[in-house]
Parts: sequence; C-alpha cells; structure tokens
Amino acid sequence: MIKAGIIGGSGYTGGELIRILLHHPATEIDFVFSTTRAGKKVTTAHPDLLGVTDMEFTGSVNLNVNVVFLCLGHGNSTAFLNEHQFSKETVIIDLSNDFRLQADANFNGKEFVYGLPELFKSDIENAKYIANPGCFATAIQLALLPLVKAGLLNNEVHINAVTGSTGAGVSPSATSHFSWRNNNVSWYKPFTHQHLGEINESLHSFQKDTGNLYFMPNRGNFTRGILATSYTKFEGSLEDAKKIFQEFYNDAVFTQISDEPINLKQVVNTNQCHIHLHKHEDVLLITSAIDNLLKGASGQAVQNMNLIFGLEENLGLNLKAGVF
Repeated sequence: MIKAGIIGGSGYTGGELIRILLHHPATEIDFVFSTTRAGKKVTTAHPDLLGVTDMEFTGSVNLNVNVVFLCLGHGNSTAFLNEHQFSKETVIIDLSNDFRLQADANFNGKEFVYGLPELFKSDIENAKYIANPGCFATAIQLALLPLVKAGLLNNEVHINAVTGSTGAGVSPSATSHFSWRNNNVSWYKPFTHQHLGEINESLHSFQKDTGNLYFMPNRGNFTRGILATSYTKFEGSLEDAKKIFQEFYNDAVFTQISDEPINLKQVVNTNQCHIHLHKHEDVLLITSAIDNLLKGASGQAVQNMNLIFGLEENLGLNLKAGVF
C-alpha cells in the first residue's frame, strides 16, 4: 500500500483528496495535516465523510511517507518545503502554483515536472516531484493542445470560461459569499489571469509562434466546475478538426470528444474532461468542461500519483457524474 500524507487537509482540494484516497485500493492515508484543526475529526471540516472515516487532523508530519500532497495556498508550498525536509524517496505532488512555470521548476535540487498527463505522461511516469496544473489551465490546454501540436494555432484565440465558487477556496470572500454570488455572474482578471503563464509554456513547447490568447475568466453562481469556450480561425473542415482531436486523445483515459454539445453537469464529480467542436464559417469553437476540484486539482493529482507508482491511470478515479 502507498502511504500518503495530505498537507492542508481542511480545504476543498484536501477534502476531495481524502475522499478519493479513502476509496483508492492501493493507498492508505497516513496523516492529514492542518494548522487550524489539529486534534479535530476530519468530519468537522468535511461532513460528507461522516460514517466513512474517524480520522483526525494532525499537527505533525511523517517525513517518510511514500507520497505527500501539498494542498496549500499559492506561495505557501515553498515555505512549507523549506521547513520540512521529506525523505528523498517521498514523491511530492504540489497543487499550488509555486512550481508550475519553468523558471520555478527547480527548487532546492528538486526538479518539478508539470503534471498534465495528456501532454507529459512519460515525464510524469519517471518523476518524483509534480507541479499539478491549475484548473483553468487544464480546461484551456486540453481544448487547444491538439491544434497547437498540429501547428494550426496561428491566429488569436478568444477564451471565455466560467468557474464555480469552490475555485476561490474555502475561506469566504466578498465575491464567494452566497448573497453576492447567487443569481449573479461577473468577470475578473480580464486578459491577465495567472494561469496564462503555464498555458503559454505548454503551447509553445509545440509551436513557438502562436496567436495571442485573450482569456476572460468569469465567476458563476454554482459551486463546482469549469465550462470554457475557445474559438479561433481554422481553415479545415469540422471533420478535419475532429480527426486531429481524436488522434491526439486516442490514449487519454479521461479526455473525451463528444459529438453532441456538452454541459457542465456531465463532468462534475468526475476526473473527466469533455470536449465538443463546432465550426461556424472559418471559426472553430472548442468547448471544454471539467470539475475544477477533480480534473482541475485533486483528481488529476491522484492521476499523477497513479502514473508515478506504475498503477492503472484511472485507478480510484472511476467516478460518476450526477446529471439530474
């Protein structure tokens, strides 16, 4: 059994990791670390696990676990790893943005691999340190990577994506408060979102000169999921585009190309990314949908763990959406 530790277990991504790993046939949770809830039952933060586990949060860390997941706020993983020296054998999977960019990938001699399995599967299989991608970054990259690999992302791309309130984290804020978020929609960080850095690095690994990305992130009045629409000029036919996408994702266990228009509910509570293609005149519209807490965070982290330890990629991740 793989002994796993979770750092920052009281947040949304920590809770999803606990839920997945408790039912994962090859893992055993060794500890769930929390600075704010040490000594309290895990169910005080995650009541959905009532009757599933009696574990308590701890304020101590086992530095010799097989794998540790860092579910910390951006910038906090670096500080935590400076204070806690894990065994050289411990696999570290970081869910923050601390190590995603190439300039930040080397940390104290640890070389972090960007953990998007559809792009870097072989690198992940041979890695010990993973920088888990961002949620928007996952949805958008999976929409654009087939085109850029084919050298066909030559024009500007307009991206409009809406995310649920869990994307803002468990700590309440003015824009995640129910009375503000409910029956409401708004944009934020127009054209400057931090995930653009990692998206561009992945795209440019295939095609150095791509069209500019104009990304408009939106806050939705729902809790989970991301629906992204990306459109750009495309000279080929719709069938040409479908062939490019199907070939790119032929071996991807969690990315599916749908012939029918997709909606968010069909991927929420799963590790799936669903993609739909639509052609209008000379413009190709690519719609992608993921669960921001699973394929956009904790589910993808476990997918990376499975690859590193030589397990089936989908082990413990065959989760069903609730579409009604």
